[in-house]
Amino acid sequence: MQQQPVNNIKELLTKVAEGNEKAFRQVFDMYHHQLGEFIMRLAESERITQEIVQDVFLKIWINRSTLAEIDCFKAYLFVVAKNHAFNCLKQIAREKMRQNEWVDSVVRAASIQQDDEENNVLISMNKIDEAVSLLPPQQQKVYLLSRMEGMRQQAIASELNISLETVKKHMVLALRFLKNHLRANIGLFLFIFSQHFK
Repeated sequence: MQQQPVNNIKELLTKVAEGNEKAFRQVFDMYHHQLGEFIMRLAESERITQEIVQDVFLKIWINRSTLAEIDCFKAYLFVVAKNHAFNCLKQIAREKMRQNEWVDSVVRAASIQQDDEENNVLISMNKIDEAVSLLPPQQQKVYLLSRMEGMRQQAIASELNISLETVKKHMVLALRFLKNHLRANIGLFLFIFSQHFK
């Protein structure tokens, strides 16, 4: 013989309070849609709404022993749901704020590091320019035509009306002077300088 579903909410809650899972299922079926619509208006997220509805009914089941004393179950259910929803939304907002703060700090750190690297490059290029200005005039011309203008040594020889051997000698002397000068004055920039002279 099949049992008739219990329609009286007070009876249902008494049965749920006694641990009756079928009665709890009936209560769930009666209220979960209404509760879902209510939570959706607060959470504006299907996933969060489903989680909150499940959590609320889990709380109801865990605290089922007190259900028989409740006069207006629907009001009780919606108050529990509202409080739980607000707590969840606050927690989500805090987590989002922490994530945003973390992203901001990473971006700031990357920006500072990039600024430092750019400053180091600028400083090292200035130091190289200063060292180049200390070269004897002919070595300076050879160096600048080779490194800055990208001219080949044969073209430099023609441009300056000197032999190819003289161009090579000036280049060797200029590079030796620049490396020694920078090593003595700005050891920090040797890596960048060594990349520059490869």
